[in-house]
Amino acid sequence: MPILAPLPAEPAAIPQAGLPRLRLPRLCVAVQGVTPAELMACAEGVLKDARFLEFRLDLLTKPAAGIGPLKDFLRRHRDVQAIATCRRTPNGGHFVGSLASELEVLEKAAEAGCQIVDLEVESAEKAGKAQLARFRATLRAANTALLVSFHDFSRTKGLDEAAQRIRAFEPDYVKVVSTARSLADNLAVLRMIENQSLNAHVVGIAMGEEGLVSRVLGPREGAAFTFASAGDGAETAPGQASVRTLIDLYRIEQLDQATRIFGVAGNPISHSLSPLMHSTAFRRENVNAIMLPLKVKSLGDLLTLTRDLPLSGVAVTMPLKEEVLPHLANMDAQTARIGACNTLRTGADGKLYGFNTDVAGVIRPLEKRMKLKGSRILVLGAGGAARAAVFGLVEQEAEVFVTNRTHEKAVALSRKAHAKSLKQDVLAKNRFDAIINTTPCGMAGVKQAMAIKENELNASLVFDMVYNPLDTPLLKLAHSRGLAVISGIEMFVQQGARQFEIWTGKPAPENEMLRVVELALRKRP
Repeated sequence: MPILAPLPAEPAAIPQAGLPRLRLPRLCVAVQGVTPAELMACAEGVLKDARFLEFRLDLLTKPAAGIGPLKDFLRRHRDVQAIATCRRTPNGGHFVGSLASELEVLEKAAEAGCQIVDLEVESAEKAGKAQLARFRATLRAANTALLVSFHDFSRTKGLDEAAQRIRAFEPDYVKVVSTARSLADNLAVLRMIENQSLNAHVVGIAMGEEGLVSRVLGPREGAAFTFASAGDGAETAPGQASVRTLIDLYRIEQLDQATRIFGVAGNPISHSLSPLMHSTAFRRENVNAIMLPLKVKSLGDLLTLTRDLPLSGVAVTMPLKEEVLPHLANMDAQTARIGACNTLRTGADGKLYGFNTDVAGVIRPLEKRMKLKGSRILVLGAGGAARAAVFGLVEQEAEVFVTNRTHEKAVALSRKAHAKSLKQDVLAKNRFDAIINTTPCGMAGVKQAMAIKENELNASLVFDMVYNPLDTPLLKLAHSRGLAVISGIEMFVQQGARQFEIWTGKPAPENEMLRVVELALRKRP
C-alpha cells in the first residue's frame, strides 16, 4: 500500500489544558557547542534560517552552565520556540550526570523559557512516580510541553511498540527515532507516523544516510516536525541534513501530498549533483516535485521503496542500469538496444517504464558542434558509459572506433554495436574528428594515467565525460594543443534534461541546470 497520510490542516498544537497552544514550524534546527558561548553563537547563526531550535545541552561540558545564557537568548528572541535536550550517555546522549541531574537541567531549561523539553523514555521509566510527578508539575508551571523520545541506534524495528511505550507517560509529543539500514526502513517510519499521528503529536525519523527519506517526508505524512543541523559538518545525529539543504534543495516548507517524489539511486550517492540539478529545474518550471538521493544496497530495496512510497521516477547508476531491466513493464528502443537503463518512470498503472538518456547526453553536445553522419569518432573505454556513446553514435551513422586497455572488451563492444575496434598502439597513426573519453581517468580521487597519450590526440575536438573536476587533465592537454573541447558537465546536464522531459513532459531549462551544476562544482575543493 502506498504511504499516503492526510496532511494536517495546520501545524501541530498541544491540546493539554493549562499549556500554551504551540504552532510549530515543520523544521527544528539542532544547535550545539562545547561551551555556552559556542552554543549561543550557533543559535544566533541559525536565526536567519529558522526560529524553531533544539538546544543540545548534553553536548556542553557543563550543561547547567548553559541555562543562564539560554534564558538570556530566549528573552532577546521572544519569537524563537525552543526544545531543550540533555540526553544521558546510557541513552545515546553525552550527559554523564545522574537522572536527577538531568531532570533538574530540563526543569531549569523550562523555567528559562523553553517551550518543550525532551526526556528519553528510559529516563521516564527509571524515574520514580513521585519524582516524575514533580518534574511534570514544574513543566506545567512553566507552560512547557513534554516530549518523550526513544532512540534505536542500530536498527529499525518495533516502532509502534516504542510509540506505545512512550504514550504510557501521556506526553505532549511522541518521538521515535530508529536507524535505517535500508531504504525500506523509511517506509516503516512513515507507517508509524501514519498510525500514531491520529491520536498523538508524533515525530518519526530514521537516522543514517539511508534514512533521509524519512527526514524529508515525515512532516508531509503527518509528523509534527523534523530536525536539521545548523550546517554541513554540524550534525547532532547521523544522516541529519542541514537547514539550508532541507529548505532550498528539498523544499521542506512547501511539500504536500501533491508533491511528486523522484530519486537518484546509487552507492555512493551523497555527493550526487542530480538532486540539485533536478530540483532547480522543477522550481524553475513550477513543477511540484523534488529529487532525493537514495543510497541503494540492493535493487530489491529500491524497487520496494519505488512501489510503496511511491516514487514518480528514479535516475539509476551502475550496476542498477542492467539489473533493473527484467523488472520493466516496457522500455524505449535505446534501452533495449544498449542493454542499460538509467531512467525509470512510474506509470499510472504503477508499473515501471525504462529509458536511456545517457545517449542524449553524448549526442546532444556533439551535434551542436559537428555533423555526426560520416564523422570518425574514437571512443576511449568499453564500459557502461562507452556503450551509450558507441550505440548512440552508430545510430547517427558515425564511423565509430573503440579502444580499451583490455582489447578484448573493445572488440566485444564493437561487434555488438557494429562499430570498429582499434588497438592502442595504432592510435597515433589515425586521425579522428572527435575523441571521447568514457573512462574514469582524470576523475577526482582516481589515480590513473590518462587513457590516451599526447601524440595520440589526433582530433579536432575532445569530449571528456568526466565532470569532476571541471577542467580535467585531458581537457587541459587538449586546450594546450588548441583543440575544441566538451566538458563532461554537458553530458551530465543533457542526460538530466532528457530525464526532466520524460518525467514532466516539459522542455528542460538547460541553461539553468548547467548554471547550478557548474557553480556547485566550482565550489568543491
